[in-house]
Amino acid sequence: MHPRAGQKALEEDLVDVDALLDAYYDNHPDPGNPDQAVAFGTSGHRGSSLDVAFNEDHIAATTQAIVEYRAGQGIKGPLFIGRDTHALSRPAFDTALEVLAANDIAVQVDSLDGYTPTPAVSHAIIVHNRGRAANDPGRADGIVVTPSHNPPRDGGFKYNPPHGGPADTDATSWIADRANALLAEGLRGVRRHGRQKALQDADRYDYLHTYVQDLPSVVDIEAIRRAGVRIGADPLGGASVDYWAEIGEMHDLDLTVVNPEVDPRWSFMTLDRDGKIRMDCSSPWAMASLLEKRDEYDIATGNDADSDRHGIVTPDAGLMNPNHYLATAIRYLFAHRPHWPSTAKVGKTLVSSSLIDRVVASLGRELYEVPVGFKWFVPGLIDSSVGFGGEESAGASFLRHDGSVWTTDKDGIILALLASEILAVTGRSPSTLHAELVEEFGTSFYARTDAPANREQKAKLKALSADQVSATELAGEPIVSAITEAPAGGAIGGLKVSTESAWFAARPSGTEDIYKIYAESFQGEEHLGQVQDAAKALVDEVLAD
Repeated sequence: MHPRAGQKALEEDLVDVDALLDAYYDNHPDPGNPDQAVAFGTSGHRGSSLDVAFNEDHIAATTQAIVEYRAGQGIKGPLFIGRDTHALSRPAFDTALEVLAANDIAVQVDSLDGYTPTPAVSHAIIVHNRGRAANDPGRADGIVVTPSHNPPRDGGFKYNPPHGGPADTDATSWIADRANALLAEGLRGVRRHGRQKALQDADRYDYLHTYVQDLPSVVDIEAIRRAGVRIGADPLGGASVDYWAEIGEMHDLDLTVVNPEVDPRWSFMTLDRDGKIRMDCSSPWAMASLLEKRDEYDIATGNDADSDRHGIVTPDAGLMNPNHYLATAIRYLFAHRPHWPSTAKVGKTLVSSSLIDRVVASLGRELYEVPVGFKWFVPGLIDSSVGFGGEESAGASFLRHDGSVWTTDKDGIILALLASEILAVTGRSPSTLHAELVEEFGTSFYARTDAPANREQKAKLKALSADQVSATELAGEPIVSAITEAPAGGAIGGLKVSTESAWFAARPSGTEDIYKIYAESFQGEEHLGQVQDAAKALVDEVLAD
């Protein structure tokens, strides 16, 4: 751990914004260098202009590729576009707008020229497409310019097709391939207008009020207001800053925006575990400033830069572990949403806590366990066959009160508001309810660690088959399953090994020379350590073959 983790950033920790912006326009990627190519991970293309990984050429090529992709899919409706507060988001937004305008796309930009959370873009797409057939040419799609919780030096670019959620690999692979071909051609196939004309041609959409006005359809706002829950909402300098202020005012809540400051250097942030500035609302080090104020509010919450993640802080427990809150939210929602389909499943990624499995079993519901990536929940949320979809990294969404779709991307705002609803309706904090789950199902010890792996090793891990695992036990327990495909379908891109009371999953990182080990034990912290050690030894043995 970094010696200053949890302490406020110093001047030497801050990014040089001018250098970042200069590099965006001045540096040009080498099409033959894979580190400088367009590459979509589970959340779009990410990188820094300083590394020649997120520059004007990348965004121009990627936007032109999106234009061509949507044309090939018969999508002729509007394109909703939003951006977060990262320094690279505004120039990337402008570049995208110039390309979209030159291609005669009906772009919907924020009417207030403000920041737009990821869930607000997803919500806009869902609302526009409601009732439209799958082949309706008037369908809308969208782009969100954000690297999520990544450090201030990074930029990000996501495409959301007409279903409103993250694009699947069939779309992102095509878009990335076409973008890289355009880069190799020196952008000759990219159409582009000037900035002023692009802004003039764009249509205006009121993302903020449309989203905030609709919140009572998904969260019991009236119960929160009636109970007088004192809420402290920290946007962590991100896109939800104006949304939280409007939520408090429009719905007459006792809500304080803890820190309304927006600074592309994030100079007010406390350093994360590794000493970097990272807007990770699930990290106690990044959330240290809010944790100091936890006794001032009944519920305090944080969001990352594009507001698709949530952090929940209570006076009695501090920052809740994301897995603990997901389990608590699931238990509450499926008991307090009577109009949801009785057959609605509970979605979780396979690296989320097994506590969720035990809660779901107690509810008599079906578990829908998918690979990492929120895209796997999209079809189920759209047709209401999945009532709740959540990831261990503090991202989730759920259905409206009437059982219809709200968003198909992660929504950190409604998950934050749900914590206040839980307190208002039950009279107990989410952390208190989690303690009751522990009494019922046992204590879960969960952690994620990283181990080094080069590009070849990562490819090998991603292509593993279950029969390559010869071990019969894990940390003293018999192995009951070793899988490379999720129970609900879809390749893991790695390996998950389970015993009666523990499991681990190993997956290669898409951006770094590491692989990630997720592990959990219901036998205690010492046993968790044994699981982690055994997992690393098992994976290293497979990679060495």
